[in-house]
Amino acid sequence: MTQPQPSDIQTTHALNPQKKILDELRNVLREKHYSLSTEESYINWIKRYIIFHKNRSPILLGELDIRNFLNHLAVTLHVSASTQNQALNAIVFLYKRVLNKDLGNFGTVVRASRPKRVPTVMTVAEVGSLFPRLSGTSKVMIQLLYGTGMRLMECLRLRVKDVDFSNNYIVVREGKGDKDRFTVLPALLIDDLKNQVERVKALHIIDLKNGYGNVTLPYALDRKYPAAGKELGWQFLYPSKSLSADPRTGEIKRHHLHPNTLQKIFYHAAKSAGIVKPVHIHTLRHSFATHLLESGTDIRTVQQLLGHKHVQTTMIYTHVLNRPGLSVKSPLDRLGS
Repeated sequence: MTQPQPSDIQTTHALNPQKKILDELRNVLREKHYSLSTEESYINWIKRYIIFHKNRSPILLGELDIRNFLNHLAVTLHVSASTQNQALNAIVFLYKRVLNKDLGNFGTVVRASRPKRVPTVMTVAEVGSLFPRLSGTSKVMIQLLYGTGMRLMECLRLRVKDVDFSNNYIVVREGKGDKDRFTVLPALLIDDLKNQVERVKALHIIDLKNGYGNVTLPYALDRKYPAAGKELGWQFLYPSKSLSADPRTGEIKRHHLHPNTLQKIFYHAAKSAGIVKPVHIHTLRHSFATHLLESGTDIRTVQQLLGHKHVQTTMIYTHVLNRPGLSVKSPLDRLGS
């Protein structure tokens, strides 16, 4: 999510006196196995929090200062509720996990409004109109997003070993809430995904011959299993075209594709298809859930496929629709080739 860039927060050069606190924050985030995107977000919010208070140390700031900053976000900058909550989460983490300081009640904070909105959903025909305007790997990836209900980053983080062709399912690792789950493997994509594995295998062999091929592993697996990072099963299913330095270790590795690449391709495909709804790549996930429910799939099953903790979250796609006992088939397979 793109964060607002207020005019009163232009530079971070004045943060040098607080560099130790930021370094400690980064270390704790890594010890707790937070994702790189969360790490960068939290660091950015704490920088903005310090700058807002004229570069005063967070150690010297208290509940009133935190409330003032959060109120500034809501009242002056008009940020969304999710943005304000993200800032609050970063600040709470800093004080509780890094500074070991208890915080009080923030009930007096002006909360950014959180409007209730029905998610935009494409019809089956609209989804089908996208595919003729796509080709190659991007087409398969967008079909995969719709056919499985995965979030974009969940798709990009897939490893070769996560696609089980024998049992026809995909394992989604480290989804929202750091939870693993299973989702359906669309029959229409099996051959394409097998070909993708072969391409990854060929690329990995080249990387190994050139002295690379060691992919980033989750948590501390690289220390526990030093050789695992060079195994084919751990390679990203959709690797980047170029090698790059790991932002945490500096080691040259092949990461997964950047999310912006597929987002831009989806945008242009939707525009070319004449879809006038305000759709984005996450709309594919909404459409997956809605089309499954429309076809009679039990809402509890859809909840599990989406990885929702509470069925109430899944209920946003329908008010009353619960037909248990039906087998699950990916909505992508309803379209045919």
